[in-house]
This record gives sequence, structure tokens and C-alpha cells, in this order.
Amino acid sequence: MGLFSSLFSKKEKLGPADLSVLKVDMHSHLIPGIDDGSKSLDDTIGMLTKFKELGYSKIITTPHIMSDMYRNTPETILGGLEDVRAELKRINLDIDIEAAAEYFYDETLVARLPKNDFLTFSGKHVLIEFSFGSEPRGHEAFFFDMLINEYKPIIAHFERYSFLHGSVDKAAEWREKGILIQLNINSLSGHYGPSVKKQAEMLVDSGQIDFIASDCHRIDHLNQIDALRTSEYLHKVLELPLKNQFL
Repeated sequence: MGLFSSLFSKKEKLGPADLSVLKVDMHSHLIPGIDDGSKSLDDTIGMLTKFKELGYSKIITTPHIMSDMYRNTPETILGGLEDVRAELKRINLDIDIEAAAEYFYDETLVARLPKNDFLTFSGKHVLIEFSFGSEPRGHEAFFFDMLINEYKPIIAHFERYSFLHGSVDKAAEWREKGILIQLNINSLSGHYGPSVKKQAEMLVDSGQIDFIASDCHRIDHLNQIDALRTSEYLHKVLELPLKNQFL
């Protein structure tokens, strides 16, 4: 092939990315009927079946805890987990599932720290989300206190916060302090819009990511991930030293 032809030839198509290297998905909403995720046990089993097909061996599901909307407790979350585990055993579906929570950052979350009142996973990891459109207040001091108490805060879907768009400096700064960064896989597909996709690609290009996750609420999210497996950026993010497999 001549120089002219090679310059204008189509980029070679990538094969499907091997998601089994991740082993663990650590952000999803699979406990039936307690937040905006799974609506039924059948929905949950359908999603877990798809996770297994995609190569995952363990799911850490993280229902919302939000004081003004989803007032979940360890009892509602862990009780629902046991129902899911019982059904997995009944149908002989071999995939591990654990549960923690996705905590919304507000004054009620801050009040949990003195009481050590968190549903954690894999030691003292805690998944935390912000309001998407407005920068939180007091969060730096809160994270400092968490780290002093040996918690490992993870910022859920960092790329979705519009007040952080256009830069990865905050991700780099937080990671230097021990605060971990999670990216939603479907952000790379444009599922949440072009600005989120651009921010996600910046995070991948800079390597400022610790975990990638499905943030699965329904089977469509997993089907989108399946369709994304030939994406250049999904291949690229899987080459980073992600921490999923160590959970």
C-alpha cells in the first residue's frame, strides 16, 4: 500500500474488549425496588446473567442512600441482598454479589462519619456522589477526615459533574491525597451526552482513573456496554492499572 493510500485507509477495527480482566463491577443498582435501579427480582437476575456473560465474576451493588429520596438502611439493603443470593442459589447462577451503598454528599453523610455509619466494601471503601450541577461545600475537609479515619472514598462517575468539566486537575489532586476516581463505562459511548463523553475521554487519556463501573440500573445499560466493546477508548481504559480486580 502506497503512502497516499495508507494515510487515508480506514482505521483497523478493534475486536471486542475482554471485560473479564476487570473481574469486579463496583457500582450498580441491583437490589429490587429500593431505589431507581432494578424493579423486580426477575430484572436483577436478568442483569446478573448479562454481567456473567460479559465476563464479570463478582458484583458489588451500591443502592442509593439519599436523605430526601432514598432513605435506605443496612437492613433494607442487606435484606434485599439475601433475597438476591437466595434466588441465585435456587437457579444455580454462579456469580458473587455483595452490597454496599452509593452515598449522596450532604449534611447527613457528614454526620455519619463520627459514628462510623457506612456500608463499606473491600475494607473501608465508600462510594460517594455529588449533585451533578453544583460544586459541593465542605467536601475537602470531609474527605480529609475520612482519610484520617482510614476510609477510602471513591468519587462516583467523576466525569458527570459539570462543575469539573474541562480539566482533570481535580482528579489528579484528589488521587494524590488518596481519594479514588470512578468512571462510568457508558460515559464513553455518549450515553450521558457529548460533554460527559469528552470529559471521560480526557480522564482516560490522562490516566486519572482508579475504577471503571457499569452504574447499571437496567439491562439496557449492560447491552450498551456490550455494544461498546469495540470502542478505542474502552480498550484504552482497560490498559490502565485499574483497581477493580483487587476488590
